[in-house]
This record gives sequence, structure tokens and C-alpha cells, in this order.
Amino acid sequence: MVTGDGPEVGTPMTTDERVRVVSFTGSTHVGRIVNQAAAPSFKKVHLEMGGKNVIMIMEDANLELAVDGCLWGGFGTTGQRCTAASRVVVHEKVHKAFVEAFVARAKALRVGDGLKEDTDMGPSNSEGQLATVMEYVKIGRNEGATLATGGRRLDAGSYARGYFHEPTIFVDVDPKMRIAREEIFGPVVSVMSCRSLEEAIQIGNGVEYGLSASIYTQDINRAFTAMRDLYTGIFYVNAPTIGAEVHLPFGGTRNTGNGHREAGVAALDVFSEWKSVYIDFSGKLQRAQIDVEQI
Repeated sequence: MVTGDGPEVGTPMTTDERVRVVSFTGSTHVGRIVNQAAAPSFKKVHLEMGGKNVIMIMEDANLELAVDGCLWGGFGTTGQRCTAASRVVVHEKVHKAFVEAFVARAKALRVGDGLKEDTDMGPSNSEGQLATVMEYVKIGRNEGATLATGGRRLDAGSYARGYFHEPTIFVDVDPKMRIAREEIFGPVVSVMSCRSLEEAIQIGNGVEYGLSASIYTQDINRAFTAMRDLYTGIFYVNAPTIGAEVHLPFGGTRNTGNGHREAGVAALDVFSEWKSVYIDFSGKLQRAQIDVEQI
């Protein structure tokens, strides 16, 4: 393991001829830099980058289940995961009931030391990341979204020496707002309203990323329609956008990745090379002991 910043460690690794495969997880901006640095030597490059994942809640959804999924999808790991559910699109018929329940549950979350069993949400991973979260809260307010809960740094008492922020929910969010389009990587969730499944799918696909998406519904036809039409690498039904398992391919479309997948057998394509072998047995091919490691 070699630790250090990008210019000191990342650049030499991505440009050195001895490194033949580069697998990068991080922002889309840095992923482009990595890809460009590796291109002259034709390295294999796997990119797992940004996400702005959506949970769609239809009017027939089990709201208790949906609220639970949005709570842990949005605030689990303090929203610091590429599959975090930072967008929620709710059918207008259940929008009010969902928001009331979601806000109440978010307010009840216990923020604190992540090593303690009674903590529901820990801190941001750095002062810089906390500053990013606070800046997006400011952006959301300036854009005209309504702050339903949260929005403040926690810095009194036991929070004084950490990078803690309240679980934050914006409502009255327009899909074109920056808080609904850009990855924040923190405990900030934008709630939007829709009138149909088609509108929800349009909103879901209306960002530059395509990692994970989810729908809550009791209609199997709606579930399969959304499964087909959401342009993402991962899709869930009646579950949040988090929780990928290691035996299935992990990765996304558009500005989330470059087509490769992590995990599962699909990952073998990234970290190995194919070799096609042809043998003509019509001649006098001599039997021989062959060391498999030599092939």
C-alpha cells in the first residue's frame, strides 16, 4: 500500500510503463485526469466515479418501507458512498405523507461517534468534505428549495472536535437545481414530486450519472418498466440504492464509469487478458509435460 496525494503518487502510477492496469474509484473530474494520464501507454483503465442516485416512490408503495429505505440510503455512512440515495422522487398523491414521515425519522437520527453502538450517523470524513456539504446547503437555499430539516454544522459539546453535520432534507426541489444534479457526498437529500412513473423515470435519468436507482411499488409491471428504462448499472425494487453484493457486477453508465465492472466474475475482464489458442492435431504433435504456469 502506498499512500499520498495524486500528484506525488497517483500520477507516477498512472504514467509508469510497468503499471499495466489502473482501477480508480473517485470523482468524475479526477477520473478523467486518470484516464488521460494512462492513455499514452494504452493501459487498461477501470473507472468507478460519481453518482446521483434516485429512489422513486409510487402512490401504491409501502410508505413505511420506503421511508426506511430513504433514511438509510440517504444518511447511512453519512451519505458518503457512491450509491447513496441523494434524490427521492415521490408521487404527488403520497408526497405529503412521505415527507412528514421522512422528516420525523431524520430528526430522530442520533449523530455522533461512529464507533458507538447507539450512533445512527457519524461525521464527514474530513474538514474539506464538511465544507462541501455546508456549501451545498447554502446553494440549495439560494436556489429556492425549502429546508425541511437539518442544514447546520454540529459543533457544540461533544461535536466540537469533529466534522459533524445534521441530516438534511430539502423539499420543493426542482430537478434542474444543482442540489438535485450534483454529487454532494454528504447527508443531504433532495425530495421532488412527480405525477406519474414516466415523469419519475425522466427525472431519474436527468443527471449525468447512471450508477444506482430504486423504485418502491407493489405493481410488478411498474417495477419492470422502471428496471428497463432507468439507465443505470444497478437497480433495486423495494430497497434503497445501497447494499450491492460482491457476487454481482458493480458499476454504472455515462459519467459514472467507462463500461467496466467491479466485483463478480465481470471484474476478471479488467484484471486479466484473453488469449485465444489454436492447436492443429492433424500433424504429429508430441506428448509433453507442460507446466500450466508457463501458459
